[in-house]
Amino acid sequence: MTAKNKEILLKGNAAIAEGNYEGFLSLCTDDTEWIFVGDTTLKGKEAVRQWMADSYLEPPKVTVENLIGEGDHLTAIGIVTMKDKDGNWVDYSYCDVWQFRDGKLAALKAFVIRTDK
Repeated sequence: MTAKNKEILLKGNAAIAEGNYEGFLSLCTDDTEWIFVGDTTLKGKEAVRQWMADSYLEPPKVTVENLIGEGDHLTAIGIVTMKDKDGNWVDYSYCDVWQFRDGKLAALKAFVIRTDK
C-alpha cells in the first residue's frame, strides 16, 4: 500500500508541475479535506480547485526530500516554490501528512513555513 500511495502522490505532484490541476484533482476523493495548520481548511474538490486557482499564479515547483509511509498515511517533506502576487518566487518548507482512502487522496494536514525571508 505504501509504495502505491507514494506513486499516486508523485503522479499528483507531476500533474501540478505541468499545471494540470484537474489531473491532480482526479486523484482526490470528492470529499477531500485539506487543513493548512494555522491558516485555513478546505472541504471538497471544489474548494481545493478554487484555492489552486487563487494560489497557483504559475505552477509551483515542488522538491520532495522525503516520503515516509505507513498504512493509509504518507508524509511528504520538502520545499515548494510559488510565485507571489508581485511576480517573485517564494520558497516554503513543508510537511504534508496525507491520508488515503480507496487509492485516492482523502485528507491533508499541511505544515507550511516561508523560508526565503
